[in-house]
Amino acid sequence: MFSMDILLTLLGLLFVCLGIIGSFLPVLPGPITSWIGLLLLHLTKAIPQNWTFLGITLFIAILIFILDYFIPAMGAKKFGGSKYGAYGTTIGLIIGLLSPIPFGILIGAFSGAFVGELLYDGKDTNRALKASTGAFLGFLASTTIKFSIASIYFVLFLVKVWEYRIELF
Repeated sequence: MFSMDILLTLLGLLFVCLGIIGSFLPVLPGPITSWIGLLLLHLTKAIPQNWTFLGITLFIAILIFILDYFIPAMGAKKFGGSKYGAYGTTIGLIIGLLSPIPFGILIGAFSGAFVGELLYDGKDTNRALKASTGAFLGFLASTTIKFSIASIYFVLFLVKVWEYRIELF
């Protein structure tokens, strides 16, 4: 018999996996999506609801979500970039995601930042290169933080499922 606990566990697993993917995609908030997976798991009858655990992990997910908007911009500003570089990073990331080349996300993010900076100030390629490097480093830092948190949430999910596997299944 397929119980509601199994359905919630499978949906939770789907969300924590989507959270990891969302760490790289700008349209899906990775840690928050992973947190929803943890919430779904805690809504089962088999796993005791730990609101302190859920509150702390939600706070971390929201904090990372907010910082995700500032870290790439801080990287770009530190290296003299403009908002055109930040926009270019996002557009390049999406194009890189859709491209079939290896490391398309990284190449797209850097190229997009560079093109964005050239559009802002087309004459100074050295400044555009420096600013796009900053935007790219900010993107890498932000993505690394999101991926780390989403991966930790995935491990926490698996630990809880393993701990309560008899009650769940």
